[in-house]
Amino acid sequence: MEKIMRISFSAVILAFATPAAAQDMSAFTTGPVFKTFGPHAPVEGIAQVPADTEFAHSFDVAKPGEEGQRNRGFESAARFINMHVAAGVPEDNIRVAVVVHGPAVLDLLSAEGWSAHGKAGDNPNAAMVREMLDHGVQFIVCGQSAAAQGVKASELMPGVEMALSAMTAHALLQQRGYTLNPF
Repeated sequence: MEKIMRISFSAVILAFATPAAAQDMSAFTTGPVFKTFGPHAPVEGIAQVPADTEFAHSFDVAKPGEEGQRNRGFESAARFINMHVAAGVPEDNIRVAVVVHGPAVLDLLSAEGWSAHGKAGDNPNAAMVREMLDHGVQFIVCGQSAAAQGVKASELMPGVEMALSAMTAHALLQQRGYTLNPF
C-alpha cells in the first residue's frame, strides 16, 4: 500500500512538473537595450503601452543567483526595460532601481571582493550588472545585509551604491515616485 501511494504521489508530481519543463521559449528574445540578457516575448492583442509612458520602478532582490548563474532578480529588471522599450516606451522614460539585500549582496562583489569572499572563478553577474549600470540602472545594497555578510563598500562593483538599509532605500525610492515590483 505504501509503495502504491509513493508511485501515485510521484505521478502527480510529474504531471505538474512536466508543463513547467515543457515551456515554449521560442517567442522570447533579448534586446533592444540589453542584447544578451533580459528575454521577453511580444504579446499580441493588448493595448500598446503609450509612447509617452514614464516608469520609475524598483526591484527587491534577496535571493542570490544559483551557483555559476546570473541572478534572476537582476535579469528581471533588464527584462522590464527590454520589453517596454520593445513596446515603444523610450529608454529615457524608464528609471529602474534594484535594491539588494540578504545573501544576494554577494552577487554584486567586484572581482577583488569575489575572491576575498572565497568565491571561485568570476562573478557571473559582473558583465550584466556593469552593462545595466552603464544604462542608468541603480543597484543599491542594504548596508545591514552587507554588514551581516561581511561585505565592505570597497568590495562592491564600481557604481553600486550602499544605503543604510533596504527598507531605507525602498522608502526613499517611493518618495521619489518609484513603484515596487510585486514579485
